[in-house]
Amino acid sequence: MPATERAPDRAQCFGAIVVIGGGCYGSYYVRQLRRAASAGAIRCRELIVVDRASSCAVASTLDDAVLPARLVVAEWADFLRGFLADVRSRGTTDDAIVPSPLMPHLLRDWLVDAARERWPARGVRTAPLLRAPDMPWQQAAPDGTHYVSFATWMCPINCIEPATCPHTRGPRAWSMAPALRAYAERPGTSERPVAGPFLFRCTHRAWGVGMIDVRDVLAADAELAQRGAAGPVEALVGTVSHCHGAVSRIVVGGAGDRRPD
Repeated sequence: MPATERAPDRAQCFGAIVVIGGGCYGSYYVRQLRRAASAGAIRCRELIVVDRASSCAVASTLDDAVLPARLVVAEWADFLRGFLADVRSRGTTDDAIVPSPLMPHLLRDWLVDAARERWPARGVRTAPLLRAPDMPWQQAAPDGTHYVSFATWMCPINCIEPATCPHTRGPRAWSMAPALRAYAERPGTSERPVAGPFLFRCTHRAWGVGMIDVRDVLAADAELAQRGAAGPVEALVGTVSHCHGAVSRIVVGGAGDRRPD
């Protein structure tokens, strides 16, 4: 057992755990989740690994009996579109997503797709931030996603963001979600009535694996549907950990103002 882990008092229980990507990162996450399951740290109904290649690195490693696992060969966005719609229809709340460090803003894009399906005659689009947040490091991407970080150094890919920062060796006195909530409350961050902010937090669960709770994604979709039913609305949407994040806006216009995609 790693020195930073200890046997839990009881297992964390999940429905489906979805690992995004079956390459080097996905293989590492599957290996660590098996170790966590063997140690009694987690239990799940099934482990799903999503990759567009049937020959991905994790494909030959899913025959272990410790966790019921399967590979789904699909594009990430296509899989999540069907998976999240199915979970929403079933009303379950115990599924989780293990994101890839290399994945695009998939959960924001699912919210956009769901809103466009809900309101086909209305303009639904992503938009860049109206003003930059106060962060030590940030970078605006051409697609409107704003990447932010409290770190001005290179973090190890498997850092679990503990209470003591491995780089500074001092207390981690920061967390992205409360910082972005404070940012969203300031004047000048929106042009319309505001929903959210919707912040999908990837937090460490066991043996170096971070997860996002699917119930948070579905709650964001439900609130956007409710607020958008009353008229134009927008929301700050972010996929974040304690130290890093990808944020942008979703803008839902009124009837008849549909814009080309």
